[in-house]
Amino acid sequence: MADDSQLDKPLRTLIVDDEPLAVERAQVICASLDAINVVGTASDGAAALRLIEALSPDLVLLDMTMPELDGLEVARALGKQDNPPAVIFVTAHDDFAVEAFDLEAIDYVLKPVAADRLGRAIERAVARRGERRESGGRWLEELWVPHRSELLRIAVSEVARIDAERDYVRLHVGLKGEGGRSYLLLQTIAGLEEKLDPAEFIRIHRSTILRKDRIRGLRHDGLGVWSAELDDGEALRIGRTYLPKVKSMAGR
Repeated sequence: MADDSQLDKPLRTLIVDDEPLAVERAQVICASLDAINVVGTASDGAAALRLIEALSPDLVLLDMTMPELDGLEVARALGKQDNPPAVIFVTAHDDFAVEAFDLEAIDYVLKPVAADRLGRAIERAVARRGERRESGGRWLEELWVPHRSELLRIAVSEVARIDAERDYVRLHVGLKGEGGRSYLLLQTIAGLEEKLDPAEFIRIHRSTILRKDRIRGLRHDGLGVWSAELDDGEALRIGRTYLPKVKSMAGR
């Protein structure tokens, strides 16, 4: 846990980007934000790691695509440290979001960077300051999904159901009759299942994962066929491969 005396101080921030104009734009935006203090800049991943070791920043604004050592490689190296800085990825590409949330980045901001969008990302970094980093925590807590011209951050706790759609999954957030919405994410259902807390989610079919607290009951439809009855009245068939695990949830 961070020292309480440090919580009100600006986040010491390092800007990493191989484009001089992008660095300059980030510096201009950061200069208008009281929550951060830019302590240095780097134009490549190797220099970034050297400066992070020398300056011990609280936050790194990290470009994703750079020659030689890219942003993902820098973030992976930081993840091996005992007390790494928070990372906000800044990139022109929206197809690295899965890798970014795997690396527990604070946010993923698309170029050209808008001042208000970067400001919201830094607010998240400030809000997380002082939180204990759980070294044993392995389950996803949030997801980024593309939506129109930005990436939305969705708490895993808000996801009610996940359906496979070829190489994508569809995340259902909320209930259908209560303003529920859905988003497509480039991720296989098997890959996502491995990252979800099994105490919270269960796979009932090769194409469906459910939040456990959505299941109201199990129904036997005859001839060995079972369905899961959901809290909104819908019934979903349980695949035979997954039936033993679903029954064990009910103590059967």
